[in-house]
Amino acid sequence: EDGIWKIQHHHSSVMPEEIAMGKSITEDEVRKLFGLWNDALATEDPKRVASRYAKGGVLLPTVSDRPRTDFAGIEDYFVNFLMKRPL
Repeated sequence: EDGIWKIQHHHSSVMPEEIAMGKSITEDEVRKLFGLWNDALATEDPKRVASRYAKGGVLLPTVSDRPRTDFAGIEDYFVNFLMKRPL
């Protein structure tokens, strides 16, 4: 902004009430969503795993230092991740 680098969004620089939040989900819904993701992972199909991410989803991977910000990037991460046979 005006030639000066500024943080646009960061969890510690924005008060929670300033962040537009979606509808809350229950703990049971979280478990079911994790189950769907885990089932996709068990198929060892990177495309299937990547399809579990929202269209505008961001993956901050554990075995890579590069955030994945689109479907192709998320799929690419899981191609390499699944070759390591994590299951």
